[in-house]
Amino acid sequence: MNAPHQDDYFYLARKSQAMRMRARLIQSIRSFFIQQDFLEVETPVRIPSPAPEEHIEAIPSGSWFLQTSPELCMKRLLAAGCPRIFQICKCFRADERGGKHLPEFTMLEWYVVQFDYHDLMDQCEAMLLAAFRSVGYHQDITWQNKKINLAAPWERITVADAFARYSPVSLSETLNRIIFDETLVQYIEPRLGISRPTFLYDYPAELAALARIKKSDPSVAERFELYIGGLELANGFSELTDAAEQRRRFEKASGVRAAKNWHCYPMPEKFLTTLEHLPPSAGIALGIDRTMMLLANTTRIDDITTFTPEDL
Repeated sequence: MNAPHQDDYFYLARKSQAMRMRARLIQSIRSFFIQQDFLEVETPVRIPSPAPEEHIEAIPSGSWFLQTSPELCMKRLLAAGCPRIFQICKCFRADERGGKHLPEFTMLEWYVVQFDYHDLMDQCEAMLLAAFRSVGYHQDITWQNKKINLAAPWERITVADAFARYSPVSLSETLNRIIFDETLVQYIEPRLGISRPTFLYDYPAELAALARIKKSDPSVAERFELYIGGLELANGFSELTDAAEQRRRFEKASGVRAAKNWHCYPMPEKFLTTLEHLPPSAGIALGIDRTMMLLANTTRIDDITTFTPEDL
């Protein structure tokens, strides 16, 4: 066996603390779900058709694609009779590289039958509090010189209230001008989760993706995102179970993708067929790398991963 290159010794020394913390974090997350009677599952990383999304592009793998999320396969398991499932896996997205993004990253996803998005916010809060305690953060986290109080309950604010409070442009105007995402990133996100973690919820129905529309207010979807220190960590929602409506949304997204000359995915027919049997449920995706950035108090995703693409 060849001796390790000297540069790798220095590399390991820089990363060893983050590697150990990452291992403890993942072990704590896994322990939480096992204690809550969840089934840990594994689904294929290489799939014939990802969900068509307007702002996410998959990486081709032959005639198939590397998953951008395990969502479609996990929902099929949910519909097949698995009531509480979780998975920690690798996901891939094209043209994503920056201080907070890598084209290959680690995702935690979990789904619960008979939950809605409020139940899921409660569970997400409990899981992260347990995970933070496991790595030594019991009361607060210091992130970029800001002390964030972890005491429950965490803040919850609707998208409409957040725009009224923080944005110079009205919510309706951002939707009409198709500048919602840009406005959110520039004016809203930097103010979320600064003194304590914040759930941003009730997204406009136009941005529902795979989420259920709220019966009491059809203008919004039962969707939320979690922010800590201005950093987006998770995206969850009550699941849409209407196959016809989901097909319509996929077709609309496919049209937007075609206008950008992105890949044309086959329609995920097996998922759409299964969706008719999906019970009321809720699911969430949480970025392990982003969570590690928070715990390690760094703004560079490179600092908390073993190897970036440039290191290989």
